Amino acid sequence: MYSKRVAKIKVSPIKQIELLASKIPGVVSLAQGIPSFDTPANIKNNVKAALDKGLTPKYTVPPGLPLLREVIERKLAEEGMKYDFETEIIVTCGAIEALTSTFLSVLDEGDEVILPSPSYTTYQEVIKLASGTPVFTWLNEESGWQFDLEDFRQKISKKTKAVLICNPNNPTGTILSKEQLLTIADLSVEHNFFIILDEVYKDFIYNDIEFFSLATQSKYRKNIIRVFSLSKSYAMTGWRIAFLHSDKQNTAEILKVHDSLVTCAPTVSQYGAITALEEGSDSIKQFQVIYQKRLNLICKELDKLKNIFSYQRPSSAYFVFPKVLMEEGIDSWQFCVEILEKAKVALVPGIAFGPSGEGHIRMSFGRDEATIKEAFIRLKKYFNT
Repeated sequence: MYSKRVAKIKVSPIKQIELLASKIPGVVSLAQGIPSFDTPANIKNNVKAALDKGLTPKYTVPPGLPLLREVIERKLAEEGMKYDFETEIIVTCGAIEALTSTFLSVLDEGDEVILPSPSYTTYQEVIKLASGTPVFTWLNEESGWQFDLEDFRQKISKKTKAVLICNPNNPTGTILSKEQLLTIADLSVEHNFFIILDEVYKDFIYNDIEFFSLATQSKYRKNIIRVFSLSKSYAMTGWRIAFLHSDKQNTAEILKVHDSLVTCAPTVSQYGAITALEEGSDSIKQFQVIYQKRLNLICKELDKLKNIFSYQRPSSAYFVFPKVLMEEGIDSWQFCVEILEKAKVALVPGIAFGPSGEGHIRMSFGRDEATIKEAFIRLKKYFNT
């Protein structure tokens, strides 16, 4: 009775862990990647003003408020990306809706999407929902979770329609190199496939590594579809607000799906986004300082468990992706379920992020210091260290 397409997808393992955790009293969570911060006061205050003026009850046009799209156009230009607010920018209900609308617009039954492993768990399900097939290519742990370009080339086929790149990467915190990205861009032109960029963590970088976006390169603009969410940068996960931009021939097709799915992004959230993009830079700087301290803390705690975990210090985002050293071929799902039940700490199994994630776990330092400290007190007790 139900769709075979929907039967192929599943609820994110991150959400599955959180659902299990909700049934166990007293759990502390380093699982779901939700910033611990409240939305900055200037955003909330300006939204309150918009509410009082009666600006928010009605739909906007499907691409979003013209004023917001103009602000986005200016922000993109400051970052070296030139896109027209009238025809090349669409405001969406978060990054996942942007990706869903994109894949529904570009994929036909049997089309393949190259997906780096490890990368964000929900990508796999969105591709399947759009009748596509995820084809995993490996990020190499030994080279700092960079692409294995030879493996990438081997995964290109006549069915390849796109590659989806999360940069900076969730779960590894890796910043992908400019040289590798340009190589992939050249391959996209040669083999005629899209590069879909999810760059939601670009504002949180903790070292001097250069962040490079392919969307700054005009020669690839017809192949590039870029997504950015305000959820992480401005502590607005619950507002469900993001945007995508691409060449107008691509956005014209994506807009049809976006309109069919949601009509428009929430108007109240669009007014919040205007303030965030115009006035939110100080908040981002404050968040980054705090995340840097939390990164130092979680790495210090992991060092105390060096017989249990090995890890690479992330350069960005707010996740660490340790490898479990206890035994070869460990089942990361069962490992996390056991820790949840016995230590009352919620972690995400590495298998959620693709085949090469097995044997790892993801920890979020988006949570406050007290939560991180308590989680490691429990982990050290559990491991008798």
